[in-house]
Amino acid sequence: MAEKTRTIEIMPYNPVWKTEFIKIKMMLEGYIGDLILRIEHVGSTSVEGLAAKPIIDIDVVIESYDILPDIIQRLEKEGYQHQGNLGIEGREAFQRTYKDDFMKYHLYVCPMDSKGYLEHIALRDYLSSNQTARKEYEELKYRLAENYRYDIDRYCEGKTDFIKRTLDKTLYKN
Repeated sequence: MAEKTRTIEIMPYNPVWKTEFIKIKMMLEGYIGDLILRIEHVGSTSVEGLAAKPIIDIDVVIESYDILPDIIQRLEKEGYQHQGNLGIEGREAFQRTYKDDFMKYHLYVCPMDSKGYLEHIALRDYLSSNQTARKEYEELKYRLAENYRYDIDRYCEGKTDFIKRTLDKTLYKN
């Protein structure tokens, strides 16, 4: 269970989010660029026009878990702590162990065929191309942030049905 003291704040879309992602991406490429396939900006801050919590979500995409020990070693050398999968199969979380000059971000390393990565991309791409869905999701996020301002677990649970419906239309369509 998450702490219940942090305030959930949704902000209107800010183009600075993309700029910040690019800076973080360039830094990460310097550390692990030769080991990875790509670095993707995912989550709500990656969708132009969508309000979001001002936290950048980043997926570092790898070919397979075989390369993960080398990634862990290099990222730890650069001040990241490996946190495991945090209960979500197909991704490995990392956290900076010191304050850097970037806005807050979540860093995940994901195999290219992992469910978590594929779902992140499908949701991002659908919301980017569908204004109606983007507006519906934004309204839901504002409502949930108002109702569960200090409860991140309830806030996240409240988004689950929308996300499942969206993935059923895109990634899991028959």
